[in-house]
Amino acid sequence: MVDAVARLLRRGLPVTLAAVDPVLLELRGVLARAVDPGDEASRIAALDGTLRGLLARFPDARYAAAARALFGLPPATPGMNLTARRALAAERAGHEVHHFRKRVEPRLIATLTAELLADADRFTHAPLIAPRLAPVSARQPVLADPFAWEVAEQEEQLSLLWSAIYAARAELLAVERLISLRAERTDIVRAAVTAAWRWAGARAEAISYTTAFAPDLTIDELVALAGWTPPLTPGQTSRLTEAAAGGVAREQFVAHLHGETVLDDTWTTGLLAALQSTEPTSPEQPGAGGSSTAVPADPDQNG
Repeated sequence: MVDAVARLLRRGLPVTLAAVDPVLLELRGVLARAVDPGDEASRIAALDGTLRGLLARFPDARYAAAARALFGLPPATPGMNLTARRALAAERAGHEVHHFRKRVEPRLIATLTAELLADADRFTHAPLIAPRLAPVSARQPVLADPFAWEVAEQEEQLSLLWSAIYAARAELLAVERLISLRAERTDIVRAAVTAAWRWAGARAEAISYTTAFAPDLTIDELVALAGWTPPLTPGQTSRLTEAAAGGVAREQFVAHLHGETVLDDTWTTGLLAALQSTEPTSPEQPGAGGSSTAVPADPDQNG
């Protein structure tokens, strides 16, 4: 696997048929993301997207820019050959080129390989994989038959489940992006509240789906597909889920939780922890002594 990833360096990204080792195209994470797993071009596109995502979240912050440059992503520019990319990567890493190539580059390749394998493992043990959709050119009516109704209802509920999970994932990503951009605190808090609403809605959909069609699936594992969330007690989890049940609007969700601390103290504070650790505190900010409810309530709510 390490040799297969190292082989990609010669051309860099995007992945091409000439540079890719077939072993990479058989990874579970690649197959799961491919629009058509049986099509080589589709798997190559999926591998390319997977690598870009892993490099964007490279676990070693010191060498993240160097790893991206090495594989042809910004700060590298299109058309740079390996020699130029290696020199740029060494510069970003703060090393002399020869030392970088001999000592650092192998570690970066090994780290990316480990991330690829971990990604594949996550898909291997995923409780459910999102269904692939194909274009439909003609109406597909449901026959007036109990079996057909049940199949249609299951697909309907499955679509609602994945819609909710992806909506929650989008909002959790938005929070992380805003924190990384060091956006205005009120904007981050608003996004965090929206993420709580979407996450709780996804959990409600997971409960509905598993109860009706898949009792063997674990609700927490399904919702975890949306992304990382602050640790919650069973009671807090239940309270958020209850507030979002029935497909309520965001405003209703916030209103249901008005006066409670789970949304501010636990959820929002947990998501803003990365921001709090690098900014000064004041009496109006979390972490500044005083009440544990210092995190501002949803900016869209009065009172």
